[in-house]
Amino acid sequence: MQQLNLPPSELKLRNTKGKNEVFDNIRKRYVALTPEEWVRQHFIGYLVRERNIPSSLISVEASLKYNRLQKRSDIVIYNNLGKPRMIVECKAPEVKITQDVFDQIAIYNMTLNVPYLVVTNGIEHFACHIDQSNRTYEFLKDIPDFLEMNQ
Repeated sequence: MQQLNLPPSELKLRNTKGKNEVFDNIRKRYVALTPEEWVRQHFIGYLVRERNIPSSLISVEASLKYNRLQKRSDIVIYNNLGKPRMIVECKAPEVKITQDVFDQIAIYNMTLNVPYLVVTNGIEHFACHIDQSNRTYEFLKDIPDFLEMNQ
């Protein structure tokens, strides 16, 4: 798999019946090792080790409904009270981060109403803070850590 612009993660990999899999510590099971999953697992490792997000407050492929459509967000981070605080959208390294990707995560946020959105392809990472009351947003220089997210 491609080298990412993230700290290295020690991932548990295996090959079952000719298919590569990676162990997801959040879902507690092996999943297909796709380029997007490679990014997601490395980003989860980054969130836990570098941004101090408790793994127990991370949800992967969380189900949500928007306009009667069933959607899945890649990563949702909650606070200690179970309130969603951040959505992370992961793309494969070869996928360019475009307006369409931001539109996708914005749709998810219409349901979850989190203050932080992150988009990554493992190479480029974009984070923004949403001010719901003023209907504004600002891009951040860094991914917020757990304390910043909960202020």
